[in-house]
Amino acid sequence: MGSFSIWHWLVVLVIVLVLFGRGRVSDIMGEFGKGIKSFKQGMDETDKAAPRIEGPAHDAKPADPAPAEPQPAPRSDSQG
Repeated sequence: MGSFSIWHWLVVLVIVLVLFGRGRVSDIMGEFGKGIKSFKQGMDETDKAAPRIEGPAHDAKPADPAPAEPQPAPRSDSQG
């Protein structure tokens, strides 16, 4: 019930062909193909024409390495 079988698709195809006729369906599919080609060409032109955006130049240096053995912090409350 959840998925369509081949018979469902054949019935839909017959109804579409009866309503629109064979020539009209092929015209619609041809226009659809032309639209996809045009979209792909537009995407290719956009990729070629778009300038690359680069971030600002900086002189960042890596952080100092951590000491080999951490030293405990001095205690502020002296007890003795």
